Amino acid sequence: MATNWFPLLISHLLFLSFPISVSSLQNLYEVDVHSLMPSNVCSSPKDTKPRLRVVDRYSPCSALPQPQSFSHEQILSNDQLRVDSIQGHISAVSGRAKNSDPLASSKITAQYGGSFGIANYIVSIGIGTPSKTLTVAFDTGSDVTWIQCEPCQQYCYPQLESIFDPSQSSTFANVSCNSNPCKDVGYDCLGSSCLYGVLYGDGSYTLGYYAEDTLTITPDVISNFRFGCGQNNNGTFGGIAGLLGLGPASESFVSQTSYKYNRVFAYCLPALSSSTGYLNFGTDSNLPNTQRTPIPKSPRSPFYYYLNMTGLSVAGESLKIQSKVFSKAGTIIDSGTVITRLPPDAYKALRSKFRKRMKQYKMAPSFSLFDTCYDFTGLDSVLIPSVGVQFLNNVTLDLDPNGILYVLDISQVCLAFASNRRRTDLGIFGNVQQRTFNVVYDVPNGEIGFSSEAC
Repeated sequence: MATNWFPLLISHLLFLSFPISVSSLQNLYEVDVHSLMPSNVCSSPKDTKPRLRVVDRYSPCSALPQPQSFSHEQILSNDQLRVDSIQGHISAVSGRAKNSDPLASSKITAQYGGSFGIANYIVSIGIGTPSKTLTVAFDTGSDVTWIQCEPCQQYCYPQLESIFDPSQSSTFANVSCNSNPCKDVGYDCLGSSCLYGVLYGDGSYTLGYYAEDTLTITPDVISNFRFGCGQNNNGTFGGIAGLLGLGPASESFVSQTSYKYNRVFAYCLPALSSSTGYLNFGTDSNLPNTQRTPIPKSPRSPFYYYLNMTGLSVAGESLKIQSKVFSKAGTIIDSGTVITRLPPDAYKALRSKFRKRMKQYKMAPSFSLFDTCYDFTGLDSVLIPSVGVQFLNNVTLDLDPNGILYVLDISQVCLAFASNRRRTDLGIFGNVQQRTFNVVYDVPNGEIGFSSEAC
């Protein structure tokens, strides 16, 4: 495999998303304060299309066991670890494991991934013959798909479903050490079998055999799909069985299924943690009124989906930010990063204009990544300004209100953006800001498209 410093989806999202009443007058949203807190009841709209249902890891729609306590601090801390990993990978000379790594003793050249984290979007897939249903995270910042497998030589963390047993599948086979797929992943071998390893920025890791088996993405059945069969796994995986890698490299699901789906896929991340979205593959992923922006090829790393961010707006007014502020570091779109990271100068301009538009509200203390927070205690509704993100080709995404605010509590509601430390740090368009858009990745045409109010 090509170098993959980033995988796992941490992906994602915040438990405290909120329903919203919208008033579009003068580019303002009217937010019902009483609906800021999440529902404990799953609201899943009926979907007549054959596509995977996407839910938040912490959603009442999720079958995963829910934690007794919910920590925004941990989610945001893990998010920063992922961002540090991605940005570090971009600037790293080498991604090889160091002797202190838990994979070093295996003599495997380990891939590096972003912090896996604890707030992911999840889907259900099937592996093997007969098919075994497993809950996995999906991530556009990861290439290798992997699941836990029996027998676990040393560690397997607890997961929702029983661990996949390759001996029970009539179509399972190890990938040969001398095969091109093994060469693609760049790992060592044990006897004639190919090995894989992924080490994440937060210290989580997965290690095992590189194998192939039948993959079921309802209603489609994909033969000889290659994935990691992890027999030594440890970290913040939170009950899921593994990961579906949607990155652009040759070993990813997107590339392996190009004959079937033509490297086109789309997802919609729900506005509410108590609702559901979808993940779809193939050319029917496109929706009417899709705004399209090109995917630039970056010499810094071919393993991410890049975008040309060109500007920002608040309440319909474009901010005065020089284009070089965005072009200097570049920007990727990532389903596994929670909060969008902006160049320092761009963030300062956004923060300043947003604060001016919100000056009638009491400010609350800063929290973790956030330095612009408000106390809505005692209010029935509030008016927040619209925020637009601009990309090349005159594409402007007017964010859903759930993509503008991060709700810690009614008394602490924050602007859901963060600043990078340096002007040269890679920008990242995170999953909170992607909420409710149909985000279509059209790799053959070199475009990413956005359609609003898709879920």
